[in-house]
Amino acid sequence: MTTTAASTRRRGASSRTSSVVFVSASASPKTYHGRLDASGKKFAVVVARFNDLVTKLLAEGAVGALERHGASPADIDVVWVPGSFELPVMAKTMGNSGKYAAIIAVGAVVRGATTHYEAVVSGATSGLLSAGLDTGVPTIFTVLTCDTMEQALDRAGGKVGNKGYEGAVTAVEMACLLEDLRKEGKAK
Repeated sequence: MTTTAASTRRRGASSRTSSVVFVSASASPKTYHGRLDASGKKFAVVVARFNDLVTKLLAEGAVGALERHGASPADIDVVWVPGSFELPVMAKTMGNSGKYAAIIAVGAVVRGATTHYEAVVSGATSGLLSAGLDTGVPTIFTVLTCDTMEQALDRAGGKVGNKGYEGAVTAVEMACLLEDLRKEGKAK
């Protein structure tokens, strides 16, 4: 339905008429949201062993979230790598296998007195982004980047919750969203 309304003459306003278009509710766009149903889907949790005091708690949170949302323990593979810098190559390799609905990359990098922190964080961040983009498998960045070990522990089940759990919930939602879009031929 189209309605034409005359413009009101104001200082500096044009005396032309403008068109106002009203769109009916029946023409609304189709909206997609991810579900939180991990049943029947296979997930990988790739965990950095460095700072395992923290990463073990994050991994437990991730596995707990997957199971809580319906994943069978047999459909969850937990793979340990030496450190956060090694997460991207494992995530990409596993993503390329075609066996996983999503991959949760878990690590903890705590700032030290050297620039090593920036190098590891940068490599893990860009590498995990590339892994997800290159494989088309949601690769969830669950690498804590903290100034202190106390901050890391707070995010691994302490005062701030468990970021591993949150990362797994994101993985389930993204896996379901892609599954739905692929069923309709709207994603590969």
